[in-house]
Amino acid sequence: MSGNTTGKVFTVTTWGESHGGAIGVVVDGCPPNISLSEHDIQEDLDKRRPGHSPSASPRTEEDRVEILSGIFDGKTTGTPISLIIKNKDVRSSDYDEIKDLFRPGHGDFTYQKKYGIRDHRGGGRASGRETAARVAAGSIAKKVINREGITVTAFTHELGGIVAENITMADMNRNRLQCPDMKAAEKMEEKLQEARENGDSLGGIVGIIVRGCPPGLGEPVFDKIDADLAKALMSIGTVKGIEIGSGFGSSQMPGSECNDQITPEGFMTNNAGGILAGITNGDDIIIRIACKPISSIEKSQQTIDSGGNPRTISITGRHDVCVIPRIIPVCEAMVTIVLADHLLRYRAIRT
Repeated sequence: MSGNTTGKVFTVTTWGESHGGAIGVVVDGCPPNISLSEHDIQEDLDKRRPGHSPSASPRTEEDRVEILSGIFDGKTTGTPISLIIKNKDVRSSDYDEIKDLFRPGHGDFTYQKKYGIRDHRGGGRASGRETAARVAAGSIAKKVINREGITVTAFTHELGGIVAENITMADMNRNRLQCPDMKAAEKMEEKLQEARENGDSLGGIVGIIVRGCPPGLGEPVFDKIDADLAKALMSIGTVKGIEIGSGFGSSQMPGSECNDQITPEGFMTNNAGGILAGITNGDDIIIRIACKPISSIEKSQQTIDSGGNPRTISITGRHDVCVIPRIIPVCEAMVTIVLADHLLRYRAIRT
């Protein structure tokens, strides 16, 4: 197995490299007769594309999506949907001087060890560029789950150690970082500028809330929905940790506090994050993911070359300072894809 496909019923296969001719995705298992257009997908892609936030790379890709199959008269046909996004603004020559060096924090070393060959241009298949294909697939998955009243919202919870504390979700659309705390967003912007001036990068935490999810989604034992959500989110290159509900905090609680007691009106608390025994319980699904700092930085670092010789590297060019907020639509897409897959699996046994 190549590891390029996710899902059991609603399957998503991405393809392409950062500096190749294009990237793309094939979505199979989407139900027929769902309205879908390139415009629908483009709205989500525009949220992810570079050049539109203080932390983003100045690479100016249009990320224009083309639908190649699976749509007729503006509706899905039930057959595989193939999408393509051509790479336009590539500057492969930016990588010529470091093509024989293993960049710290990147997949250069491990890809070379696994395959014996690697595409050094922008990280190739390991580049964050690949996530555009995931966002495109997520747009289709969103059509599936929205019919059931399920919504997925991701936001900036923390950036560079600055935490959003006074949460007002309406504030998300009032700042470029999609942070629900305006005062925190201002401090985050200052922190980003400081990191850029110092030739460094920052990490952060993304919060994700799923609302309207019915109880019953998830499969015992190895396809628990929290397990699949964790895998989907951890498959994003920058993600290094995940919490659901109270997460690591639950390890410090007594059972009497951690258990979500049940009343005729519903659960009294939501420490479980909307999931019990790997199956959704009808409450909001609460997720937090930790994103590492961007690996490409101008500060000098120690590394080795392809011959194993010690070298020093400083990476210049067009790079993000932080994955936030561009990672937000990617997180929403991966959660949405998992929910669409499990929803269709649920419908197969509860028709």
